[in-house]
This record gives sequence, C-alpha cells and structure tokens, in this order.
Amino acid sequence: MLFLVLGLVGGLALFVFGERTFLARGPLVEDTGVVVEQGFSMENIAEGLQGRGVISNRYVFIAAAYVLGTTGKMQAGEYMIPAGASMKEVMQRIVAGDVVQHAITLAEGLTSAQIVQRLNENEILVGRINEIPAEGSLLPETYRITRGMSRQRLIDTMQLEQAQLLARVWAGRDPNLPLQSPEELVTLASIVEKETGVDAERARIAGVFINRLKRRMRLQSDPTILYGLYGGDAWSQPRTLYRSDMERENPYNTYQITGLPPGPIANPGREALEAVAHPAETAELYFVADGTGGHVFSQTYEQHQANVARWREVERQRRGPTTE
Repeated sequence: MLFLVLGLVGGLALFVFGERTFLARGPLVEDTGVVVEQGFSMENIAEGLQGRGVISNRYVFIAAAYVLGTTGKMQAGEYMIPAGASMKEVMQRIVAGDVVQHAITLAEGLTSAQIVQRLNENEILVGRINEIPAEGSLLPETYRITRGMSRQRLIDTMQLEQAQLLARVWAGRDPNLPLQSPEELVTLASIVEKETGVDAERARIAGVFINRLKRRMRLQSDPTILYGLYGGDAWSQPRTLYRSDMERENPYNTYQITGLPPGPIANPGREALEAVAHPAETAELYFVADGTGGHVFSQTYEQHQANVARWREVERQRRGPTTE
C-alpha cells in the first residue's frame, strides 16, 4: 500500500513538473530561427530544439507531444521562435506550420535563362527546374517563398500569375491596337521593357512603337538585335552593339524585319504589359537616349537626327578628350 501511495505521489509530482515546465516561459533570450527537416522523428525534433536552446527539457516536450497527440503532426520547415516562448507555444507553431516566409524579387526585363539562374543560386529553394521556360511566360514580381520550397513550384507560380494577368490586360486593352494576339502584346511589352530606363516613359515608348507598327515602319530596337545574337544570355554581361550587327540578318533584328520579332526578348513586368495595352496617345515616331537614363522623343526624322547628334556630343564629352 505504501509503495502504491508513493507511486501515485511520485507520478502526480512528475505530472505537475512536466505541465509547469511545458507551460513555463522558455529559455530563449532572443528570437531564434530553427529548421525542422523533412522526415525528422519526434525525438530528432526535440533534440534539435534543446540543442538550439529553444526548450529546456526534450523529454517533457516528447511526453507532451504523445499526450496531446501531436507527434505525427509536426511540419517540416523553417521557424522563427520568439524569445521566451514556452514549449506549448513552440509546439503549436510547428504543428500549425507557421513557417518563416522570405521574399524573392525578380526584376522586370530578365530573360527566362536569367531567372532560372537566380533561382538556382537561391539556397532557400530546392530541386531542379525541368527546363528553361518559354521567353515571356514568367511574371517578374516579388514572391513569398519558404525554406525547402521547390524551384519548379515557384516557376509554375510565376507562369500562372503571368497567364492570369495577361488575360486581364488583353481583355481590357485599348481598341484598334495593331496587335493580333496576347502573345504579340507580350512580345512588344518585352521590347518596351528593355528600352525603358525611366518608369514614367513606358507608355510613351509603347506609343512610339504602336505608331510605327501602324505605319508599317520597322521598329529599329537595339535590344532585339542583342537577343537575336545571344538569346537568353544577351544581358548576362555588357555587350557592344556594332553597325555590322544591325546589318546582320536574324529573325529578331528589327532593323531588318518589318513588324514584331517572332517572340518576346525578355519577361516584361506588369507596368510594361499595361503600357502596351494602353499606350500614350502621341504622334511621336522616334526616341533616342538623353544621356541621363531617359529619352528625347520626336515626331519627324529631322528632329530625331538633331537629337541623335546632341546625344553623340554628350557621349563624346563624357568620354573626354582623346589622345593620339
């Protein structure tokens, strides 16, 4: 009888100790990140948490998990545990899958090859990308990702976002645009994206290209030549465009072909797509760099030639005097 009483008292004391320890303020003095790997057992998780100083007693944590029925509900991922979090709070966070979300920004105008390279370099993502996606099929944007998310899943998300956006933009486009399909809108938007250095100029640049298409004038866009020569690696490094490049025939050379090239030269962003769908109403047909990142626009070839001469003078002064 005495042993039974002692056993009951001991068991009760152990239960009270475990409950108090489980609910008590935890040992962390600052917010701490921990990773629960896929396939970890309950014991692995508890040992890792104690090793990181997140919990004070892994045996209490394991016992509580069995009592509460959460042993099979722990979710893999990266967690940020706040300072002083109790074992109960830690367990609730991991069971809920309240993982840390990271932001990854993929800039407008990147080629699909450049985007794939950036995703492959990101250490938070895992897995292989099946293939380089079609040019213009990805929406450059800031995306939320979690540790262990697959790269292919993010690619799929970017393609879905682009398809949904393009459908809305195409449906709401201005009437009488010289574009026959959503794909042509993306192609022109990619050219506008690569030509734009100042955000406020997108719609104006789009207006110039729309005017040229309506008049069946060649677009004469330098970025199209680079893409025709180097494909998705066109902007992986600085490149010089020579007059001989302009004279060389390739399907993307808009100095040689009339109309649009056979496809996009990059992945345009939301603003470029909207700019082509709603271009500025202008009579302008030409633009040239102004030396500050923007452009000078003109309606006639004579005005354009004068602007080109001024730009060349700016470039000459920037280079400084030459020595023989």
